[in-house]
Amino acid sequence: MIDFLKHFERYIKVSDQLKEELSKRVIFKTFAKGDILHSADRICNKSYFIQKGLLRLYFLKDGKEISEYFSCEGDWTNSPRSFIQQKLDIYYIDAIEQTDVYILEVHDLVFLFNNFPEMERYSRLSMGSTFGYLIERITSMRFTTAKEKYEHFCQVYQGIYHRIPLGMVASYLGITQETLSRIRAEK
Repeated sequence: MIDFLKHFERYIKVSDQLKEELSKRVIFKTFAKGDILHSADRICNKSYFIQKGLLRLYFLKDGKEISEYFSCEGDWTNSPRSFIQQKLDIYYIDAIEQTDVYILEVHDLVFLFNNFPEMERYSRLSMGSTFGYLIERITSMRFTTAKEKYEHFCQVYQGIYHRIPLGMVASYLGITQETLSRIRAEK
């Protein structure tokens, strides 16, 4: 629970009352490698804070898994549109390796926002880095070569790229695994 609370303290002052409410509302769970945490046929009502491990957000296109995002220690993961709008969308979440998470349900998050104004500040500040990442990703996908995309991927995911299977990296980059192998051989 210490890492979980430290994460919030990076952005806001966490009162004893907020600590107590967070402690009451989160659930700790371990997922095995390959477990599906969220499926596109369900509305996402949980957000996962990763204490240890690696998760992937992906969708299916013509039966193929397309990796959209990877999250590791200290990150939150959910199916964003489904979680916020409480509607179905296209995303799945799976565990790439054994992963320990703290789970916060959407109704608990709403309670925290309604009762602790500092949670609004936390949300705004923590989401800023996510939006910046998404803009960089869009630019990389649209305006760079396969090699530049891979270099950008290694920079963005510098602490974890070696933990992600190559097929997932290739689908994230929008290139074939063969092209990825050639790019990596050139390094």
